[in-house]
Amino acid sequence: MSEFFAYRNGELYAEDVPVARIAAAVGTPFYLYSAAAFTAQYRAFAEALAAVDPLICYAVKANSNLAVLHLFARLGAGADVVSEGELRRALAAGIPPQRIVFSGVGKTRPELEVAVAAGIRQINVESVPELHRLADIAAAAGRTAQIAIRINPDVDAHTHGKIATGRKEDKFGIPYGEAVAAYRLAADLPGIDPVGLAVHIGSQIGDLGPCRAAFSRLAELVVALRRGGLAVRHVDLGGGLGISYRDEAPASPAAYAALVREIFDPLDVALAFEPGRFLAGPAGVLVAGIVYVKAGPARRIVVADAAMNDLIRPALYDAWHRIVPVREPAPAAPQTAADVVGPVCESGDTFAVARELPPLAEGDLVAFMTAGAYGAVMSSTYNSRPLVPEVLVSGDRYAVVRARPSFDEMTRLERVPDWLGAGPPRRQEAG
Repeated sequence: MSEFFAYRNGELYAEDVPVARIAAAVGTPFYLYSAAAFTAQYRAFAEALAAVDPLICYAVKANSNLAVLHLFARLGAGADVVSEGELRRALAAGIPPQRIVFSGVGKTRPELEVAVAAGIRQINVESVPELHRLADIAAAAGRTAQIAIRINPDVDAHTHGKIATGRKEDKFGIPYGEAVAAYRLAADLPGIDPVGLAVHIGSQIGDLGPCRAAFSRLAELVVALRRGGLAVRHVDLGGGLGISYRDEAPASPAAYAALVREIFDPLDVALAFEPGRFLAGPAGVLVAGIVYVKAGPARRIVVADAAMNDLIRPALYDAWHRIVPVREPAPAAPQTAADVVGPVCESGDTFAVARELPPLAEGDLVAFMTAGAYGAVMSSTYNSRPLVPEVLVSGDRYAVVRARPSFDEMTRLERVPDWLGAGPPRRQEAG
């Protein structure tokens, strides 16, 4: 755990608020965030890189709650967005357009039109067709779009295959060998101002070796482009710095910053970064209630009221989240193996298998730790389960920053066409 989520007097607190008190008021399951933890993570990253005067664009995809975005905006963060919805959220949260970068391999014409109209800092272009489309849009609007060419450096980040983005077979970016030609094309197109290069090789990176390889290739491109008479003013190094979910020992922000300075200090470029998981992951937990404890044939089965639709990472990535009781177990409490599952009718709705846990009973509360990133944003209403509330704590205060929708609110957007009739046909009664 951490100083922001810790036991006091036998119960789990979020900052200065007992978690059980929030659960009683809000109901389970719910996401719970610590404003102080978000702030501490941001400052750790920013202070490590202070010498390079970075633009830190928080990766909105990690946690897009408006209150969270507003908090990061107050700390000075920009935003890395990957959709029109995220762009509009960032603007609504008060993040200036000049601090917004738009990434993503499949930006649509409407999305590019909104980005151009908003006058954002930079669009990270990931293909030549996108470059031509953006030039048409910007020229037609009488505007100039600042762009960076996102390169694919063919570097394996050695992370989970579903979150690796820098290998040659991955869908992201323009191949390294084609980057110079793409940059030169951008310089010749109307409505386009190529200002730099971008790279992002994946998420949850623990070893800086792949970063060194990717950053070195990017630096070589900067030199090659300048030798060819092309200006390169910006370099966007993406995100990906890992956090500890279990017993990982990822590289520190200080070590990461030292690597960045070693490679880019000689180049005189403005540096941008896109951290997401690092800033948000440790700042949130998912709180759930225990519905049943079953005696399984091999070990007990603990059924929670949270499910894979609320936290999909274990089902999608085989991800590991520490599970802790909200009421602190006694020091001598026995630890025995348990499967922790949700109520969704799929075997994949499993959070942990053979996890050593203290005794748990119906009505107990548990917290799935390090769930502030890629938790609520990836949730769904599968099985017609409502999206869970999100709660933000600051000191001894808390607020619901996304309410749980009612079932009526969930179905209000749906319509039954007139040609289906008003309802099921009535049966003809006998007699």
